[in-house]
Amino acid sequence: MDQGTPPDHEPARPNVLIVTCHDLGRHLGCYGVATVQTPQMDALAADGVRFQRAFCTAPQCSSSRASLFTGRYPHSNGVMGLTHSGFGWDLHPEERHLGQVLRAAGFTTALVGIHHESRSVDPAEIAARCGLDVLVPPGPGDRMTDRALALLAGYAEGRRPFFLHVGYHEPHRAPHPDEIGFMGFLGEGVVPDLERGVTVPPYLRDEPSARVELAELQGAIRSVDSTIGRLLAGLGALGLERETLLVVTTDHGLAVPRAKCSLYDPGIEAALIVRFPARGWVGGRTPEALVSNIDLFPTVLNVVGLPIAPAVQGRDLRRVLDGTANRHRDHVHAEMTEHDYYDPQRCVRTERHKLIVNFAAAPAFMDPSQSWCPRCRPVFPDDPATAYHPPVELYDLTTDPLERTNLADDPDQTPVRDDLMALLRDWMVTTGDPLLEGAVTPPAHRRAVGLLRTAPTKQGG
Repeated sequence: MDQGTPPDHEPARPNVLIVTCHDLGRHLGCYGVATVQTPQMDALAADGVRFQRAFCTAPQCSSSRASLFTGRYPHSNGVMGLTHSGFGWDLHPEERHLGQVLRAAGFTTALVGIHHESRSVDPAEIAARCGLDVLVPPGPGDRMTDRALALLAGYAEGRRPFFLHVGYHEPHRAPHPDEIGFMGFLGEGVVPDLERGVTVPPYLRDEPSARVELAELQGAIRSVDSTIGRLLAGLGALGLERETLLVVTTDHGLAVPRAKCSLYDPGIEAALIVRFPARGWVGGRTPEALVSNIDLFPTVLNVVGLPIAPAVQGRDLRRVLDGTANRHRDHVHAEMTEHDYYDPQRCVRTERHKLIVNFAAAPAFMDPSQSWCPRCRPVFPDDPATAYHPPVELYDLTTDPLERTNLADDPDQTPVRDDLMALLRDWMVTTGDPLLEGAVTPPAHRRAVGLLRTAPTKQGG
């Protein structure tokens, strides 16, 4: 059968299994990183559909995941920053999480592992907000796989379709087991992987300290790959593989300088592998279409036969997955408003160019190392301590893939700059971006003002 042609029969209501890794980018063997050992995800890519140019809506955990599970941009769904601890960002009350939509349609729904897309409160409240019948709190990867396999075994005996999200923490940073002052990648059961050497991304300096840290990262990725392989083997052994839409992806790029927390390509690039044998989404195809993780929400709804609300901003990927379309988008958008601190940025990326508009004169990039003394340093800028955002950045990705030469003030590039500025502005207007009206007030600010206003008044003060 032609890989791009749907078969005569497919299940009317297939299962949905979404597997996410934390901070993975495209740092996998199947994406050309030879020293990273990911045989399980590489095999899945060879058996499914691997998108070569998938991007996320935000280079940060909560905002990107909120787009994945609502089909709407962060500034539209309300999650413009982190949802945990004191950050406090949350989905707008009217936003519909994928779990809610599928549960209302008769699916049994569950999350095993990381929840990051709505305000982190009591697990029962999270489950109710996101439409989850079962919520298993996060833990080490092998434990998450064990819990997921137990759920799958029960689903195999039932009659209802299921929606299961397995969210692995790895390869997110973790407190270093031996030293204080920085976070590495050595989570529980993770050891550095030097077996094939170490790949230093071209935007990082190739230094001994970087190689030590990146060996840890390779070990974390190897570890999560192994446990994902066990999950997928269990899916097949239970006879669920054919009628399950499987998505393996991540939230954003690697947690190293000038990747995560930046709108440069290393920050917004994402692995995306899809397999659905019942529809013919198999065979190792590698579409080059520009796609965004916001497109997964409408794709899932279309596959399971549910209507897509007009408010959904993503675009259905089925024609690309069927192999009947080579193009999907002419451009993608990404954004960041607040992560560790308020640093609002918006961008548009086309086949050839990237335009970034910075709304604050913050440092040139936000360092995601979570360390006092980062072990990885960027190649550019030369002195990160004294480098700050320009108002506008414009890059030619064909001649300058590392985004080092800002062409925004080059007179020869004025037509390109003007076209992209108009494209970005129109998107912000159409999607109701609050930055057009002024600075966005973070939840922590509103909380602080509330505390001041409720403080007792001192007589004679």
